[in-house]
Amino acid sequence: MRTNVIPVASDLSARADALFEAERFSAYNGLTGKDAMHVRLLTEETISMVDGIMKGFHGGLWLESEPTSTGILCRICVEADVNVNEGQEEKLLDIATSKKNEESVGILGKIRQILRWTLQQTDSEASAMTGAVSPWYALGIQQNASAQAYWSLQQYSQRVQEEQPDSEAWDELEKSIIAKLADEVKVGIRSERAEVIIEKFIHTNMKGSH
Repeated sequence: MRTNVIPVASDLSARADALFEAERFSAYNGLTGKDAMHVRLLTEETISMVDGIMKGFHGGLWLESEPTSTGILCRICVEADVNVNEGQEEKLLDIATSKKNEESVGILGKIRQILRWTLQQTDSEASAMTGAVSPWYALGIQQNASAQAYWSLQQYSQRVQEEQPDSEAWDELEKSIIAKLADEVKVGIRSERAEVIIEKFIHTNMKGSH
């Protein structure tokens, strides 16, 4: 099942529409109680992530489900075109540089920052990603970034747990709603479209096959 695509912008004007689709999504998939609440909370976090990405940001948000033998894999997806002209790119670079320290605090901040940089990516910048320069590495993108096209919350969490278990980064993960509730978050870093995919697996008795 896939919901309607909700146009989203950095002014959060689509919040009510997105939450309505989340409720419709839960009802369609037979999700109630805690499961439906988690879908709603993750949708709210996704909308919060869009806040302040850039002036004039426009994208699309939808939810989709995939039945499995033991439950339902739920996805909350946001996509936006990577189509930045020279003037827009200059503004984006200014945002990414001047607010880097402030905006990348917390898990949502990191996701927002990576999405921002993906939006501003030119061919030359995409090529430079192969070297995983320090700002990317600081956000958890590995040295072999060229081998995959996305940042993974699951991989980032595993790295922090293994290398920095008592760090501020681990504290951020512990406090993050999205890190607690989502099974995976993927942010495209080398793509023609900027995208965020939030996955939540819900164990069910297969109340219905959709």
